[in-house]
Amino acid sequence: MFIINNQTKNKGVINMNNLKKVGLSALAGSLVAFSASAAEFSVTGSASLTYDNPERGNSGGAINGNPFSMGNSLGFNASGETDGGLGVAVYYELDDDVMDDYDMTISGDFGSVKFHGSGGSTAFGAVDDVTPNAYEEAWDIIDTDGTATAGSPTVIGGGSGANMFVYTSPDFGGASLKAAWVPSSNTDGGDSYTDFAIAISPEAVEGLTLGYAVSNNTVLTNKDLDKTTMYVKYAISGFTVGVQSSESDHSTASNDQESMAYGITYAVNDDFTIGYSAHTVEFDSAAGSNSDQDSTGISASYTMGGMTLAGAMNEVDNMDGAATGDHEGYEFNLKFAF
Repeated sequence: MFIINNQTKNKGVINMNNLKKVGLSALAGSLVAFSASAAEFSVTGSASLTYDNPERGNSGGAINGNPFSMGNSLGFNASGETDGGLGVAVYYELDDDVMDDYDMTISGDFGSVKFHGSGGSTAFGAVDDVTPNAYEEAWDIIDTDGTATAGSPTVIGGGSGANMFVYTSPDFGGASLKAAWVPSSNTDGGDSYTDFAIAISPEAVEGLTLGYAVSNNTVLTNKDLDKTTMYVKYAISGFTVGVQSSESDHSTASNDQESMAYGITYAVNDDFTIGYSAHTVEFDSAAGSNSDQDSTGISASYTMGGMTLAGAMNEVDNMDGAATGDHEGYEFNLKFAF
């Protein structure tokens, strides 16, 4: 029988000081086995000035009295590698004095798994409209109520939510897979959200990219919502052209949507690029009263050293299917990277 007594050193007695030393030695050995090399830290940001004028369309006038704004975001990055070759990275963004987006990534030969504590895009959301443009999509910029939600054009996009997992596979001969999962507590209908996206850039056809994405979740009143999108882009001699088709199938047939997008950009030289894009959404209304939402936009960007000047002028007719929802807007941005 052993007697635990850290003051006694007789034979057959356990010495607590020795136990502490053994425990600490074992812990230190474990930490060494999984220790990471010295982490690399960096801070990213830019000096950014934006002129934004999303006009009210039929009612006229701009939303904000002062259309100028300044960028206020800083990104903090840290990364390292364990002795076993496992990469670990973490990112925090301070936006307007608030911890806005933050995530951590674990990577290796298997690809990478990123956990978005806040912010981030799902696999489908990252490719909801990849048609070429020089600044923003044809449906962007328009924001009639300043919320960037109800006052903006309809887009068939991916889901979102905090505490989201995103897996990205390694490149397999020009093909890559991405998958996202958002736990049930962060989705509208209570069920978990999942989506998948695959992109293929055939090595035999330089400049060609093909893509497909699908998502599934339950929204409000336990209705199934399935979305799909497919696209093709091709770049040659300064031109990049693309077309994309998307569908949103809802359990309620009258809530189905279809969209088609086109885009083309031309790199005049290494610094100056111009573009034109268009986007149309068809609403499957039981009453047949919804008009097609048509968006068009022209954009341009110019880069010189660390400075980029870019902007776009967009129009949308029948926003959200309303025959009187005609709006236009324009935005210009001057950015200095550091």
